[in-house]
Amino acid sequence: MPVREASTSWQGDLQTGSGVVTLESSSAGQFPVTFPRRAGEPEGQTSPEELVAAAHSACFAMSLSNGLSKGGTPPTSLSVSAEVTLDTASLTITTIALTVDGVVPGVSQEAFAEAAKAAKEGCIISRALAGVPEITVEATLLEG
Repeated sequence: MPVREASTSWQGDLQTGSGVVTLESSSAGQFPVTFPRRAGEPEGQTSPEELVAAAHSACFAMSLSNGLSKGGTPPTSLSVSAEVTLDTASLTITTIALTVDGVVPGVSQEAFAEAAKAAKEGCIISRALAGVPEITVEATLLEG
C-alpha cells in the first residue's frame, strides 16, 4: 500500500510562531505557514486548508476522469478547483465547493453533472473529509 508523508517543523506559539511544511514523499517543496496568514490573507504562505483544497481537487479530477472513462466517455480535459472555507471563530472547515469544467465528447450536461456527483461521493479525499458539513459540486460541460 502506498504511504505518503509530509512533515511540519514549528517554532513558537500559535499567534507569533511559524512553521515550514515539507512534502516528504514527493520532494515537491517546502512551504511556510503561520496562524495569522492561515486566518487572514495568505501573503505567499500556504495553509492546511489550501493543502486540503489541493488534495481534494486532484482526487476529484482523478475520480471523475475514471468514472467517465468507465462509462465509455473519457474526458478530453477537466479543470477542477476546490474552495475550502475556514470558520476562524470555531476553527472548523465549514464548506468545500468543488467546481469542474469539462470537455467530454458524447456526454450531456445532465450526465456530466451526475458523473461529477458520483465522483464527489467516491473520491477518497471526499470520504476522508466526511465530517465537513457541506461538500458541493458544480459541473459545467464545455464545448470541445
